[in-house]
Amino acid sequence: MNLLAKLRYALLVPLAFTAFVSTPGFAQTEVIIRQAPPPERVEVIPAERPGYAWDRGHWRWEGGAYVWTPGHWQLVERNGRWEPGHWESRGPNWYWREGHWIR
Repeated sequence: MNLLAKLRYALLVPLAFTAFVSTPGFAQTEVIIRQAPPPERVEVIPAERPGYAWDRGHWRWEGGAYVWTPGHWQLVERNGRWEPGHWESRGPNWYWREGHWIR
């Protein structure tokens, strides 16, 4: 490998790593379907855990059908409020909005 190729490689690896690390954690592929989700299940919310926010269970679209995902704890982000994921109806379509932290 010549010097120019080594230099390109040495510059490209940190640049690629920076692009990967700087991608927002909430960036998700948008899910759009025509079938409304089933009614939400009733979950018993466990006792409060300091430093964590409860993310309620929800229906996710997988393999052409809805599948229940149980609730779980999210580690609290500093000065943030957890906005749970939810389905939105627009016309005949249903859109999934991923849960995320609001500051």
